[in-house]
Amino acid sequence: MVETKRLTAMKFGPLVLRTRSQKKGSHRSSPSYTLLSMKLPCLLSAVLVAGSACDVDRAPRPNFVVILADDLGYADLAVYGSERNRTPHLDRMATEGLRFTDFHSNGPMCTPTRAALMTGRYPQRFGERFESALSGIDEYDTGLPHDAVTIAESLGEAGYATGMYGKWHLGYHPPFMPVDQGFDDFRGLASGDGDHHSHIDRSGRKDWWHNSELVPEEGYGVDLITQHSVEFIERHREEPFFLYVAHLAIHFPWQGPDDRGYRVEGGNYHNLTKLGELNSFDVSSQVTKMVEAVDGSVGAILAAVQEQGLDTNTLVFFTSDNGGYLTYQGGYHNISNNGPLRGQKTDVYEGGHRVPAIAWWPGRIQPGTIEALAATFDLFPTFWELADTGTDAPAFDGTSLSPALFEGRQLAPRTLFWRMRSEAAVRRANWKLVQMPNKSPEVYDLTHDLGESENLAASRPDVVQELSEALAEWESAIEASLP
Repeated sequence: MVETKRLTAMKFGPLVLRTRSQKKGSHRSSPSYTLLSMKLPCLLSAVLVAGSACDVDRAPRPNFVVILADDLGYADLAVYGSERNRTPHLDRMATEGLRFTDFHSNGPMCTPTRAALMTGRYPQRFGERFESALSGIDEYDTGLPHDAVTIAESLGEAGYATGMYGKWHLGYHPPFMPVDQGFDDFRGLASGDGDHHSHIDRSGRKDWWHNSELVPEEGYGVDLITQHSVEFIERHREEPFFLYVAHLAIHFPWQGPDDRGYRVEGGNYHNLTKLGELNSFDVSSQVTKMVEAVDGSVGAILAAVQEQGLDTNTLVFFTSDNGGYLTYQGGYHNISNNGPLRGQKTDVYEGGHRVPAIAWWPGRIQPGTIEALAATFDLFPTFWELADTGTDAPAFDGTSLSPALFEGRQLAPRTLFWRMRSEAAVRRANWKLVQMPNKSPEVYDLTHDLGESENLAASRPDVVQELSEALAEWESAIEASLP
């Protein structure tokens, strides 16, 4: 289906578009397409007038690959300071590319960051449920709103092939699946966590999909996601593509490639103190296997891009959906490593949302390290700008990373916000405000106190007032934007 509808684009460039009325998956059941006319005059001139100067074969649009790890801590990669995990492929990616040291997920849990990645907007704009993990019990029958404009939709309408492999967690079943939000092809799990081998979710449901159908596959999740990602690159090497690789690793249950699945259909795994056949509450060895499996996946994907001769026309971006767990209820410990950062996943302190991020594009992005303040929702605006569609951009809260990626410059000054239930944080330049329930505001100077250990609220009431007012204004604006 995907191959057939893209034949024209493969030959002449991005000529095929879905109409706006075909969004949200309807293109699969009743295809209806429009042809762009931007190149038609040149094609006609080339036929009618020999030696026409029309530029039919303009430079191809760049490909985009986003690789998102799950629960990977700020210092879980060797290039970010890990002494436990060997990550040669990601280290190489960082050596050849641009490594961010002040990059943040848009939430300290998985669902909000994924919503921000898909839309380029704050997840709070889609309702309070998108501030934390979308529940497979209370929110099983909902998902990312259909009127949200997604990166897959927008690039798909601009002639890009779009594929996603891995964890979705923005809806548990149709009509809230990736193919309902603009992806041409999807294989993976819809839930927030599944058994990495048996592919059974926490509620005992089968959870391995191909598009809108449950299609079981045998194998370790990281390996399957990598296999389908590489095949997607090979299939679409002749046309521009957007590939979203969303690993479930290193999310629990902590299982390496050589372990076996323990969840079975019909079971109940919401008792989170039972996370598999672990021999110890020290899960460091299991997590190391998972980190290194993700690293191997990155190596395979980079190799596929290079083998297809696409490396000089492909931007690959690697990051994590939130910070790592250090400890977990039930007594589990030695999970992730957040380096000098305070807190862990679920926290609005730095350990909950400052994450590793690496951009790789040989010949376009110069190797180095950059301190630019950036976040997940900046990826959509970046890709949109680079795709150069010639149409109006969707409404973004994020901003393009182009100045940082291609010029090594800081981004324009701005204020960033995080909120999860009753916890919130505000970042402006070096100052950060943390608002915890039933506590006085906390203020930290991250330039001198990355670990958020010295609360300066008492000595800097001006900063407290300034950032508190900014938070109140942002929350009012978010509330006004909700349906």
